[in-house]
Amino acid sequence: QVQLVESGGGLVQAGGSLRLSCAASGRTFSTMGWFRQAPGKEREFVAAIRWSGGTRYYAESVKGRFTISRDNANNTVYLQMNSLKPEDTAVYYCAADPNSALLLPLMVYEYDYWGQGTQVTVSS
Repeated sequence: QVQLVESGGGLVQAGGSLRLSCAASGRTFSTMGWFRQAPGKEREFVAAIRWSGGTRYYAESVKGRFTISRDNANNTVYLQMNSLKPEDTAVYYCAADPNSALLLPLMVYEYDYWGQGTQVTVSS
């Protein structure tokens, strides 16, 4: 049974940092991604990383502030979030894509498995 378990969300002041973790189990994946969904908005792509090779891609809105990384030995993906802004407030979801496509998947429909989400709130 596939499981993606997120942790690390919370409340932080603007300019602060948080690190999200996503522990994956149940099968192997090609790519892991982070998405977020703010109230009243659609779920949007944040970052993605290949398990093999570590190729990364970021949304423009987080580039230079967020870093996605992986720990292959522990099947865990991280999202280090620095210089947080109030507009980063959202529920953050970990997602997994088992398919080995040429390009990194950036769309919600390209991911087959999802975590339960973790709330990140940035106060001004």
